[in-house]
This record gives sequence, structure tokens and C-alpha cells, in this order.
Amino acid sequence: MPILAIDTATMVSSVAVADEKKLLGELTVQTRLTHSETLLPHIQQVLKMAGVGKNQLKAVAVSLGPGSFTGLRIGLGAAKAIAYGLNIPIIGVPTTEALAWHYPVPGIVTIPFIDAQKGNVYSGIYAWQESKIVELSPVQVYTLDEALELCGQQDTTVMAVGDMVQKKLANRQDLPANFQIPPQHMVMPRAANVAMAGLSRLAQAKVDSVMNLEPIYIRRSEAEVLWEKRQAALKEATGTSDEAEK
Repeated sequence: MPILAIDTATMVSSVAVADEKKLLGELTVQTRLTHSETLLPHIQQVLKMAGVGKNQLKAVAVSLGPGSFTGLRIGLGAAKAIAYGLNIPIIGVPTTEALAWHYPVPGIVTIPFIDAQKGNVYSGIYAWQESKIVELSPVQVYTLDEALELCGQQDTTVMAVGDMVQKKLANRQDLPANFQIPPQHMVMPRAANVAMAGLSRLAQAKVDSVMNLEPIYIRRSEAEVLWEKRQAALKEATGTSDEAEK
């Protein structure tokens, strides 16, 4: 039976339907429309194109981040609603791991470059070992130069993936010698990759709780940072302390 996969971690909106044997359908777009406008119509469309009824779905897999805070919440909210409504398992897949599924090839490493704002990127190191994607280094926030230095430290070919590759790296001349920029269609997120990772997890009975599954943020949102700064400034201006509030 097939699973539905969703990826809204970046500006790309992607949905797919796949089973253990093949990719049944995929719809991936990058437009000015928001995920809240396109996601549910795209899910309906891809199910129709794949000839799969919603009651035939075995599970729903969703990209968890890191990435766009709003996009992640929209995708996860839709995935939870579908999983709860159909009473099927939900499977969370880190966005960086899903990107690594572009290159299930031994002997290389895949390093994501996902926009973390303010010139920073989310990056980790992934490799294909024993027929599965393995995380060799956990995802952290790096400056762009730090992430490139990380790439140069690898003793094998590095395949760069993620939305920051085309935005910031395509025209740079100081890239490490082992650094490879793949074609655009092999760089950006795809729900098909989320589906492959989800099917792998499902085969091992690794599913998540529809009530407790949360996005992977890594860092706090800009809104949270600004709110804390404003609260601190307000306390300083009014002479209020944390102890006084208690």
C-alpha cells in the first residue's frame, strides 16, 4: 500500500505518493504562492494522478526541518490532520536526511546547505552505507564559509544540496576541490526523497506520534529573539526584574 509524502521546508512545495516498488506520482513547484494556498490542492491532485484513494494510504511522511519555520508548521499540520483523520501512522523525516536521498551512492558524502537566515546555513554530513542514509555529523548552524570549510575537510567527493546552493554557491570561485554542485533538479528538496526515507522507516516499524511530533528548528525563530529583546528592554525601562515578577 502507498504512502503520502510532504515537503514544505523551503520555498519548494512538493508532494508525492510512492509504494515499496515505485514512485507513483510527484508534484513539485516553486512559485510565489504560499504553501497554505497550494499544499492541499496539490495533495488532492497527486493522489488523483497516481490513482490512489485517500483510504488506500498506509502512512504519511513529512519533512521536519530545519528550514522555513512557517513552511514546516504548514506541512506538519497538514500531515498530522491526514494521519489523524485516516488513522494511519505519521513518519517524520529530517529535511537534511531527505536531501541526502538524492545521492544513495557509496563512496561520497552529501552536505546540505539550507537557508538559516543572516548568511548562515544548516549543514550536516550524510553518506550511503549498508543500503541506508547515515548521519556522519549532526546538523548545526554554520556560516557559509564555515560550511565550505567543512566540505573541504572531507576526504571524498562532496555533493552539495539545498536551497542555498543555487542562491549563494553557483557563481563562487573559491569552492573546495572536492566540492560538486549538481544540476538544479538534484539540489532542491523533493517529496519523493521524503517518501523513500519514510518507506525505509516504515519497514522498520519506526513511526512517530501524531500528537507529539514536532518540527526540527535547530535555532529559535526571529520573532522569538525579537520578543525577548523587547521584553528585556521593557523590564530595563520600567525597572522590573524577574524576581519582582515572581
